Amino acid sequence: MNSALPSVVLEHERYRSVGPRNALTVDVEEHFQVAAFEGQIGRDDWDGYPSRVSANTSRVLDLFRAHGVTGTFFVLGWVAERHPQLVRRIVAEGHELASHGYDHTRVIYMDAVRFREDVTRTKRILEDLGGVSVLGYRAPSYSIGAGNLWALDVLQETGHVYSSSIYPIRHDLYGMPEAPRFAFRTRPGAILEIPVTTVKVSGRNLPAGGGGYFRLMPYGAFRWALRRVNESDRQPGMFYFHPWEVDPEQPRITGAPLRSRFRHYTNLDTMEARLGRLLTDFGWGRMDEVFNVR
Repeated sequence: MNSALPSVVLEHERYRSVGPRNALTVDVEEHFQVAAFEGQIGRDDWDGYPSRVSANTSRVLDLFRAHGVTGTFFVLGWVAERHPQLVRRIVAEGHELASHGYDHTRVIYMDAVRFREDVTRTKRILEDLGGVSVLGYRAPSYSIGAGNLWALDVLQETGHVYSSSIYPIRHDLYGMPEAPRFAFRTRPGAILEIPVTTVKVSGRNLPAGGGGYFRLMPYGAFRWALRRVNESDRQPGMFYFHPWEVDPEQPRITGAPLRSRFRHYTNLDTMEARLGRLLTDFGWGRMDEVFNVR
């Protein structure tokens, strides 16, 4: 596949419903596995850090149950192997189980052979533990873009039905601003790509899909952006966050750059309350249901 979107890219697909429902997603990883701390923590050191992902994800599951919503959990294979009971709870409570790759290696660091091994291994682990088919995949740090669109073909070949791995903005770690803002296929019959939600303001795509931006933006601004996507674009949004974002007591990683620490730790203490407001203000569902990919 070429390093830019082919000329045969389809018009984005439209998903209409009464009172648009949005996709609620969680990237299940430990607080020390994020790209921001790659320079401080090696993968060989991970097992030496205290695990907090099971308790944090359980907290998220409790929050979802209290609000009567279901979502999609993109789980690392590394996490699933160490916390099989967490995978089983996700499935038992009606949420969609999906893949986040094995150990949070960004796709930009893999060739096609290694990527195929990574996603095949993770899909097998999750399906064996969860007892359900894994249809979706999200690249660590949204690391599929113009330079490695071949990864979408590999995902389709390995039995995945959709990807949520492209962020149509400019960012120092990821981004493909020229990509369509809404669900699209690179050619007829290709895997469905569901990008992170953005809102177009003055001709520029601005983040409206969660993550650190959700913690940093005033809540009212985020609510306005998502409503605009629902009401003006007439499209469902896709919101994502991480279990470590509801954990203000997590150990601080020393030696990380100031920018990384700012992005990671700002407003962790208010995140759970913000999520509660968000779950009340909008309708939510699983990726496979909202985008009809079953």
